[in-house]
Amino acid sequence: MRDVAILGVGMTKFGELWDRSFREIGIEAGLQALVDAKMSSAQLSAVYFGNMAAGSLMDQEHIAPLILDYAGLGSRHLPGVRIEGGGASGALALHQGYLAVASGLYDFVVVGGAEKMTDVPDERGNAIASATADHEWEVVFGATLPSLWALMARRHMHEYGTTREDLAQVSVHDHEMASRNPNAHYRNPITVSQVLSAGPVAEPLGMLDCAPLSDGAAAVVLGPLEEARRFTDTPVRIAASQVATDTMALQHRRDLTTLDATVEAAQRAFRQARRAPADVGVAEIHDAYSIAGLISLEDLGFVAKGAAGREFASGRFSLGGTGPTVNPSGGLKAQGRPFGAVGIAQAVELVRQLRGDAGKRQAPRATLGLAHDVGGTGATSVVHLLERVN
Repeated sequence: MRDVAILGVGMTKFGELWDRSFREIGIEAGLQALVDAKMSSAQLSAVYFGNMAAGSLMDQEHIAPLILDYAGLGSRHLPGVRIEGGGASGALALHQGYLAVASGLYDFVVVGGAEKMTDVPDERGNAIASATADHEWEVVFGATLPSLWALMARRHMHEYGTTREDLAQVSVHDHEMASRNPNAHYRNPITVSQVLSAGPVAEPLGMLDCAPLSDGAAAVVLGPLEEARRFTDTPVRIAASQVATDTMALQHRRDLTTLDATVEAAQRAFRQARRAPADVGVAEIHDAYSIAGLISLEDLGFVAKGAAGREFASGRFSLGGTGPTVNPSGGLKAQGRPFGAVGIAQAVELVRQLRGDAGKRQAPRATLGLAHDVGGTGATSVVHLLERVN
């Protein structure tokens, strides 16, 4: 297996992009990544594209050739593959692109992800999002994605004494980080009291505990590490890429406060990279709901089970904290949640951090970065470790 590097990155602004089409934002992100890599599209061998629900959102399936066609590459006859895994679609696409280059099957590939979540009413968008849970055993009985995460939050509160204030710290942290990110959906700082007084969604989660439905796209260019210096002065190596799955329905889970797929994917990733959680200087974690941010930190090995709320409140994961800087982009909560693009956007942020190009949100110890994304309520979990090559 060859070492794989990220040679270029690009992404659009995340938010309510009503004046821009799906294909337009997908092409923009890909072109940005190629320009960043100082590469021509003629050098590409394949394209992998993460997308959760274009068929439901805009009646358009067959996504990868659509993007290639409108990027002017239809006559190249490139392999184009769409990957779907709920909210982890983009991260899974990155995993597939990594495997293709590492195996030697292809030399240079673009991995992108995009979603247009605001082209439908919120009620429809939330119904589509909830389809990433178990429809037969959960959704058909009225469960929604936020209500299922709320069940996990309630159990976490019961088991470990987690409070509403602990949950609120995740949202406050993310909004503070996003205030430095020009591509973020929400750039306004918020307070704990604002989170606690926001309208209810699914007790104990309120409006400000939940990530928005966003539009947006992101892309990266992958290639062999041995050729990376031809394209960038600061190569970033994919030190690990791991995927794990779990049961779809919560009722079949071993423990409602633990995402076993995340635990397994993280342990595999650290073994692959021969590193440990203490080595990570910057992390982009799944926090579509405030409880998800706490559970993610625990399952990734950064804190003991039940301790994440207190650690967030202490400022450990802020830019000046003693732990890894967490979600400098603003995370899903504030940077935004275009499902198919999230996993790629996490990699884009980490590459900028590892290059030292993150500006006002630059993490001080960014040499090894972790990206973690989840599909549904944790049935799919993807963990990547990225490291700067000196």
